[in-house]
Amino acid sequence: MRRIVLALTLSACVALLRTGTLWAVDPTQLPDPVLQSRYVALTHELRCMQCQNEAIADSPVDLAADLRREVRDQLLAGKSDSEIRAWMAARYGDFILFRPAYSLRNAWLWGAPGVLLLIGVLVSWRVVRERTTLLGADHDSLGEDGDSR
Repeated sequence: MRRIVLALTLSACVALLRTGTLWAVDPTQLPDPVLQSRYVALTHELRCMQCQNEAIADSPVDLAADLRREVRDQLLAGKSDSEIRAWMAARYGDFILFRPAYSLRNAWLWGAPGVLLLIGVLVSWRVVRERTTLLGADHDSLGEDGDSR
């Protein structure tokens, strides 16, 4: 019985390995290897607007397919990576970029972690300081049985 289960498991694994490329979301191949590598990099840098936490390269929804097609068309038209990112950001907002550029509009996103960390350090320092002063001010005498009176 174990041999049958092992044989079925192995055959299923082999079948999955052989058909793995059939399940790829984006089978797009560009004629130039340099364009293909730029295409792959760009599609992994752009966020799917419907899935919101997935790159358009990995998203199976129609909107992501349209965005991949747009990236491919712009690459074939000779646009640079920065021009494509700028076009996408102008059309969909900075949210489409996984790594948005620093600007005054999104400065709070870049500064918030540091400010929150500083607030946490100050609060913990103050709590520790107050506890040590309370411990030093505690002069209650203990009775013979160890209970405070």
